Amino acid sequence: MRYRRLEVQGGTFLLLRHPHNTEDCRAVSEILQRVGDKWTVLVVGKLGDGPLRFNELRTAVGGISQKMLTTTLRGLERDGFVTRTVFPTIPPRVDYELTDLGRELLVPVAALGAWARKNTERVKAARAKFDGIHA
Repeated sequence: MRYRRLEVQGGTFLLLRHPHNTEDCRAVSEILQRVGDKWTVLVVGKLGDGPLRFNELRTAVGGISQKMLTTTLRGLERDGFVTRTVFPTIPPRVDYELTDLGRELLVPVAALGAWARKNTERVKAARAKFDGIHA
């Protein structure tokens, strides 16, 4: 636990408790930026069924542009969640597959996706109520 001294009034000091280490917050933020966006959730979910080629993945995800899928896959590969295997065929065949780390990520991603599908109507109702009060 980290503490910070704060002078509040003419020589009186308070010790403020900081339960979050800045490095921890930064690390969590960086990981959540990668795994928290909708395309990552959808791509990881689809790859959870097994390896897919680029166009199979693009079709399975639906609504994702070629550029966004490429960007998402590169980020997932960089972070160790996905492997990219090129087969020396003509034309070249490229498969994408979850790594062990990616399969571990699939557990909370799948749970979050299931939770979102289950609670969509409740969230919409809460938003409508809030917007009606604050309109």
